[in-house]
Amino acid sequence: MIPYTVSENVMLRAIFMIGLFAMLGLFAVGMVFKLFGGIVGLTFWLVALALKVVIVGGLLYFGIRVLSPGTAARIRDKFAGTRLTRY
Repeated sequence: MIPYTVSENVMLRAIFMIGLFAMLGLFAVGMVFKLFGGIVGLTFWLVALALKVVIVGGLLYFGIRVLSPGTAARIRDKFAGTRLTRY
């Protein structure tokens, strides 16, 4: 049997440390989702709701732009620009 060299020992220690940190990371992520699962779920629900509102608003604006370009121009002028140029 060939004895381990110092470089092999360091390499094995590095591999085990990477595995240990990976397991600790998985444990930490599991704890976060268990303890703060409601908050994480609420956040994802709000993001999904905001995305739906943006999609519906964009479709409505596109419809107004196709059917009534003058109204779309007024809407765009109302919400475009900085606060100083709006008033």
